Amino acid sequence: MPQHSIHAMTAAAALVCLAAIGPTPSSAASPPARSAGPGAAAPSRFVPGPCPKPPEPIAALSGARCGFLEVPENRSRPGGRTIKLAVAVIPAATPAKAAQDPVVFMAGGPGADAIDDIPFLVDSGLNKDRELIIMAQRGNLYSQPNLACPEVDRFNAQAVGLPYDAEPTEQRLLKAVKECRGRLAADGIDLSAYNTTENAADFADLRKALGIPRWNVYAYSYGTDLALTYLRRHPGGIRAVALDSLAPPQTATLPWTWSSAQEGIRNIFEACAAEPRCKDRYPDLPRMLTSQVRRLEAQPLTLNVPPPSGGKPVRVVLDGGALLNLVVGNAVPAKDVPAALEELSQGRPERFAQARAAGSVQNVGAFAHGLTESVACSEWAPGYSESDVLNAGRRAFPGWPDTVLAQPPQLPFQYAACRVWNVPDRASVQRVATAGAVPALVVSGTFDMKTGASWARDVARDLSRSTDVQVPGIGHWVVPQSPCAQRVLASFLARPTAPDTGCVDGLEPKSFTIIPK
Repeated sequence: MPQHSIHAMTAAAALVCLAAIGPTPSSAASPPARSAGPGAAAPSRFVPGPCPKPPEPIAALSGARCGFLEVPENRSRPGGRTIKLAVAVIPAATPAKAAQDPVVFMAGGPGADAIDDIPFLVDSGLNKDRELIIMAQRGNLYSQPNLACPEVDRFNAQAVGLPYDAEPTEQRLLKAVKECRGRLAADGIDLSAYNTTENAADFADLRKALGIPRWNVYAYSYGTDLALTYLRRHPGGIRAVALDSLAPPQTATLPWTWSSAQEGIRNIFEACAAEPRCKDRYPDLPRMLTSQVRRLEAQPLTLNVPPPSGGKPVRVVLDGGALLNLVVGNAVPAKDVPAALEELSQGRPERFAQARAAGSVQNVGAFAHGLTESVACSEWAPGYSESDVLNAGRRAFPGWPDTVLAQPPQLPFQYAACRVWNVPDRASVQRVATAGAVPALVVSGTFDMKTGASWARDVARDLSRSTDVQVPGIGHWVVPQSPCAQRVLASFLARPTAPDTGCVDGLEPKSFTIIPK
């Protein structure tokens, strides 16, 4: 689920996650089809090659071993074409003390650029005394084919100046989705093959192709959905699994987005109420948020503001749906949310308006919206309807306008988009809990509004040798944001059945921003 959020109508998608080896990001061109011969499944193999070259160089790649994993596009179709997945093996920072079992990373999204995450991982110590293995998931940037949708990126840049839930906005999005789907299908890409089952099999093939007897898995957001699927279907060779900001396969559906949003927002407001200065300055945040959502939905604001990165002012529309999604997408940091709501209530919308304007700056072609659509439409959407999403929204935020609650946070118009994308229903295959005795670390942030922290408990219960850690005051993707979580993860990798979680005791959220009365 989105750090790198899904439709980038809000600034959240700009968070996740840029030139590719081979085709450029904007071209989404597919490689020539390769056949394994009649009746045979194409064997997977690793082919050494140059490292990716992002526009902003990544220092860790300078000493990495890189190449492509060649795998079947669709393992259920013998003799079909193969695709190439970019791989980078980052050496241990202290090679003399390096452990034999490396760490493999599973990125979020789906559709996020894993290569772009390398600096966060290195800064978090993932390669301190182990090799760190990064593979761009199928369809992602630097893999071939790349399921980028520049059409959707361009829509997202325009969407900041459109009402959040309005028919013209929906029609523009659907036009972009239709154009992207048509272009990818015309390139011969089998969109039904870009799913979590195939994705998990890619990682199983990678371990074997690299000749690694055992490795550790670290995953965040959608990567945890993938990691749990991988653990369930390919348990061999896994020493330990660390799961950060969980999207459990059995739970990840579109209505679920509302309960996660409600939980994270509630935790932020309760943390403010527990801090005397914050409670005194902002005594009733739930009422204030409801009031502002209702007011803006009835009378949207249209402003011209410069993006945070600078440049000419852009037109933004700030309505109730946009406000909610800016909060959920962490476009305004959690510690600033009470202050921003207070300013908004006093007729000063600049904080939220500028956060909305950030979405006008898109890294076109960097995010694999095609993978997002294939996963969301085959695994998250089936079995539920628009009315189920609306009812889930009503339960989470009673009294809010239906025009806000009708769209799942971060995934507006997803059911309509899925009717355009048209991939088979895979819910019965994918929505399965993972049980087992592999040592697991389950890490959540109490301020996470995309993948609510409470959902981790069910996963931890099913994994008999698991350690469940909640880090106060941290949002989506905990480890890069929390030195304590980094220490816990390092301890877990050293001793998977007995990690040291002591630093979590007594942790408090950062102080909230207090504006003068």
